[in-house]
Amino acid sequence: MKNIGLLFLSLTLGVTAWAENPEVKGLNSINRLTAEAHIGFLADDDLKGREAGTREGRIAGDYIVANLKALGIAPVGDSYYHPFEACHPERQKRGRWQVHPDSIAKIKQERAYQKLALNNILGKIEGKRKDEIVIVGAHYDHLGIDPMLSGDQIYNGADDNASGVSAVLQIARAFLATGEQPERTVIFAFWDGEEKGLLGSRAFVQSFPEIKNVKGYLNFDMIGRNNDESRPTHVVYFYTEAHPAFGDWLKNDIKKYGLNLTPDYRPWDKPVGGSDNGSFARVNIPIIWYHTDGHPDYHQPSDHTDRINWDKVVNITKASFLNMWRMANEEKF
Repeated sequence: MKNIGLLFLSLTLGVTAWAENPEVKGLNSINRLTAEAHIGFLADDDLKGREAGTREGRIAGDYIVANLKALGIAPVGDSYYHPFEACHPERQKRGRWQVHPDSIAKIKQERAYQKLALNNILGKIEGKRKDEIVIVGAHYDHLGIDPMLSGDQIYNGADDNASGVSAVLQIARAFLATGEQPERTVIFAFWDGEEKGLLGSRAFVQSFPEIKNVKGYLNFDMIGRNNDESRPTHVVYFYTEAHPAFGDWLKNDIKKYGLNLTPDYRPWDKPVGGSDNGSFARVNIPIIWYHTDGHPDYHQPSDHTDRINWDKVVNITKASFLNMWRMANEEKF
């Protein structure tokens, strides 16, 4: 009986220690219902595809701010809203949307030009070392509507990229659930204007006064679908090749926590393509980027919530929370 009692005490202490593990507390806060709520709202027909610069795009931003406030996540600076201007030559002229002040000034010399007033949304948890920053981000805009389409005219963007926004919001809550202050400051970023040329992340990188203090960036863009239905756990995991620890983190955490993912590991010397990660890679900030590959509904009105693989979204969110926990706390990576 004495041995049984000691065994029971040992098991109890082990369970208690596991339950008190901050990583586990964070993981336990991430769930499907929350993912469904965020993606369902952002990809609803009422938001008309969340095109950057539209009323519905601004509503999507307001929704994100309301959630950050409800969680108790502080703003970056005096406001969650970080406005920036984008300009484009008159639509019959070639060119792309510009956010750099010099480029904007040149466009404004023309008699006619297009302009947009956009907003990045930024929240933060301040770290013990205020001079070191890590960022997790996703774009919240999509393609809007096309009134000339027959049938469905709304580009809902459930996977692209309401799925990524849901992950960032859940990771913010998971950091709070750990009950511990991270070593580095963590910024939770929601980019506007990605679909028009990475506008939000480009504007941030060129104007953020502490950009030299940013030690790493994790990006989401489309984490909720299967491009091959026979491989429902597939995910592409891009990361900066000079930081092999990023690959080791995911491999170890999948094994440790039994995450149902089969990553395609793709180290890249400078991951400048594809999404907002490119804005950071171009200024030599190490990145991680989760992506589940293209699918037939990419940039189509059929990118609807009912086609999301919810288990995949939850497992990727959990894996990436662990990535960010390590990025925010490990001395070196």
